[in-house]
Amino acid sequence: MVKDHVPGVLAGVSEAQDAERASTSAPVHLVPPSPARPDRPAGAFGPVEVLPAVACIGVFRSTVVDPGLDPVLHRSVLTVAWFQPLSVVPAGEDADPALREVRWEELARDYEL
Repeated sequence: MVKDHVPGVLAGVSEAQDAERASTSAPVHLVPPSPARPDRPAGAFGPVEVLPAVACIGVFRSTVVDPGLDPVLHRSVLTVAWFQPLSVVPAGEDADPALREVRWEELARDYEL
């Protein structure tokens, strides 16, 4: 799921809630966004920060994390929410390093098929 970011929404709160609704049985991880600080005077709430324009939510599945579970009967799942500047599917070395470094073994949940 890729959607345009709505200005004024707290960084990641809406996206994390959208991710939870998209996959109620999977844990949700928000990759911390890297806001830009444009050359503008500070507003009433402090310095102006702008999030990347596109908010993304992905539900990912893989092999089982717990080696004690039967890999034929179990898989792992994790919902990830992140921001990126363009509406392009991130892949390989072009993906944001923070997205590539998601700690799957720690964050994903195993489930039975």
